[in-house]
Amino acid sequence: MRLQFGPFTLDTETRQLLRDASELHLSPKAFDLLSSLVEHRPRVCDKRELLTRIWPATYVVDANLNVLIGEIRRVLEDSAKQPRFIRTVHGVGYAFCGTAADARPDAKPHARPDAKDEARPSPARPTPCWVFAKGGTFRLAEGENVVGRDPECAVWLDADSVSRRHARLVVDNSARRVWLEDLASKNGTRLGGVLVRARVEVADGDELAFGEVKVKLRSWSADAGAETKRIPRLGR
Repeated sequence: MRLQFGPFTLDTETRQLLRDASELHLSPKAFDLLSSLVEHRPRVCDKRELLTRIWPATYVVDANLNVLIGEIRRVLEDSAKQPRFIRTVHGVGYAFCGTAADARPDAKPHARPDAKDEARPSPARPTPCWVFAKGGTFRLAEGENVVGRDPECAVWLDADSVSRRHARLVVDNSARRVWLEDLASKNGTRLGGVLVRARVEVADGDELAFGEVKVKLRSWSADAGAETKRIPRLGR
């Protein structure tokens, strides 16, 4: 799904929110929430329905949903009192109230690129990365992904042993590498059972622990298609 509303373009295939040509940052849960509201527009989505979609098999309170709605409104520069995109239906839920149109680019299969286009190198293909935790799966975005107990974290782990901003995972698509760094957490970060004291590289299949919560990192190259391809560590 690639839709345009106002100056924004939402692409669920690449998981990008663009304003003109600039990419905007939304946490993974906020992106999922916005995508769901846009997909079901103009229907009002019940809060319970949204909580089940965004946090499957996990009990969370309505306040977490409110946090994500606030994040979306800040990025879209929207207002709860005079909404252009996200409408609150008090006592029920939320609805996307903007006008959205198909934004898929026109294909030009027979157009011959000029010499400049032929000489331009192809952009690096993304390396999809996920963190698998008990009760949830989190896709990592290019760049910094904070892990913590704060619901606004990219990887939200709702456990007492996890600090609000516990650690971060940094994805470098151009180099196909993923890095892990502890953020002075109270109960420590571990890679394969070893305490992380400095920035370290992680790879597909590695087991990470944030406090007492254990998760697994999975990643593979887009070049490998449907076949899983391990991304090796290039050294610590």
